[in-house]
Amino acid sequence: MSGGKGAKMAGGRGTRLFIVPMAMVAVLFVAIPLCYVLVISFMTRGDNSTVQAIFTAENYRRLLDPNYARVFLNSMLLALWTTLLALLLGYPFGYCMARANRRWRALLMLLVIVPFWTNALVRLYGWKILLQANGPVNTVLRALGLIDQPLRMLGSYGSVLLAMVYCLIPFMILPCHSAVDKMDWSCVEAARDLGAKPWYAFLTVTLPLTLPGISAGCVLVFVPSLGLFFVSDLMGGSLMLVGNLIRDQLLKSRDWPFGAALSMLLMAVTVLIFGLYRRSGGKDLGVF
Repeated sequence: MSGGKGAKMAGGRGTRLFIVPMAMVAVLFVAIPLCYVLVISFMTRGDNSTVQAIFTAENYRRLLDPNYARVFLNSMLLALWTTLLALLLGYPFGYCMARANRRWRALLMLLVIVPFWTNALVRLYGWKILLQANGPVNTVLRALGLIDQPLRMLGSYGSVLLAMVYCLIPFMILPCHSAVDKMDWSCVEAARDLGAKPWYAFLTVTLPLTLPGISAGCVLVFVPSLGLFFVSDLMGGSLMLVGNLIRDQLLKSRDWPFGAALSMLLMAVTVLIFGLYRRSGGKDLGVF
């Protein structure tokens, strides 16, 4: 009896020893920087791009400006389109990868992971070369006689959307693959035995059972797509998103208080999305 109690106490101390370093890292690298940004957001911009300790809510009132609201709306719409396209492309890929035999599954998983070995900027420059006026895509289309003049693909909304989906689709594929791989396939077999057609069994059994993976993938794609400012810089030219707006306020206008207020608004949207995800029954996103 005493031995079991001592083992339980030792296990509790061991757990605390693991928690303390993680808590220290969270405080030093997450909580303190966020508190600093929050405090800066209530300060006033001084002369020569300085920050004065004059507390005000003016920076948050500026967020109601229609121009800034339009930027946030454009960012949200782009994030929604990115998530939708990533789902339409990533779910079938993850499904097929989970149903493939072991050899093909390893190859498909490698195709998903390999792009992470290269910096995203380098990969986007590859797309930029492909889509430019004298690039391979326009060259092939003109050689086939499909177009007379080069298509303007760079600097468009479509090029930004393409780059967003390309960068973030692995975050949709992996959770969907995990959900399909862990699914109880006896339920599908039972539905088929009862006379359900393949498409009906998919809609009524497979899709509901894999909804946790779908919702996790949507969160993992939607949230980062709100702040990827470099994608718009490389592919969209003049397309202004909330990430670009924050970057410009911090580095070009040197208006740190307003940039901090924009950052806190984006953080609030992120927390709201994660909160809705957890309230809907979502699991820890760190575990697929």
